[in-house]
Amino acid sequence: MHYATLTLDFDGPLAVLTLNRPDKRNAISYELIDELLRALQEAEQSPAQILILTGAGNAFCSGMDLDNLRSITGRTEEENLADSGTMARLFRTLYESPKVTIAAVNGAAVAGGCGLATLCDFTLASSEAKFGYTEVRIGFVPAIVSAFLLRQIGEKHARDLLLTGRIIGADEAFRMGLVNEIVAPEKLLERARDLAASLLNNSPASLRATKRLLKRYASESLDREIAAAVEENARIRGTADFREGVSSFLEKRNPRWTGK
Repeated sequence: MHYATLTLDFDGPLAVLTLNRPDKRNAISYELIDELLRALQEAEQSPAQILILTGAGNAFCSGMDLDNLRSITGRTEEENLADSGTMARLFRTLYESPKVTIAAVNGAAVAGGCGLATLCDFTLASSEAKFGYTEVRIGFVPAIVSAFLLRQIGEKHARDLLLTGRIIGADEAFRMGLVNEIVAPEKLLERARDLAASLLNNSPASLRATKRLLKRYASESLDREIAAAVEENARIRGTADFREGVSSFLEKRNPRWTGK
């Protein structure tokens, strides 16, 4: 299958999905979202047992593409709900993948990119990687990812990251539990492949069953939480603060918030 914004390569039981917009720091565009969903489906239907997710160039994923961000302020309520629902479906598809997933975070993982990095079963980070949910800085809400983040690192750490919008390094991400392991940049993909090899020593049936069980534990509560998150994600896009936040970000100036 052909992809314009990513590559998907198979090596026996291993699939490697690489976000491939290095000139845009692998920013999330509508096209990338669509292709990620298709690539994850292709990987799910393949014989591969392990999926590695990484980024081309110096960044893992820098968040929303600027052209797409610019267009959001002019979308209708129905379009915003549809966009939010699609992003929720992407995050949940990755989180609930029947394959064992490994993120090899080679650089900045910001906003939605941080979600992609941390929703995998294992998150390996280059010592140069950075993480952050920066949505509040532009009048947005990190709504959808919050449902997953609370499960991963607990409420205090989640509140810290979501309410401050601050960027943290790999060491702090490791201490919080966002990251499983920190690796030298030149060893990152090698370590991801070594981890995949060790996982392949386990029973494939057991891996599938364990992933299925983990999915069942969270499924019912995620249904409720993500439905609320999609509504909040769409609602905030219609506010004056969101329009001002996007404008100030694109114009590289300080925002003038009104609280509306």
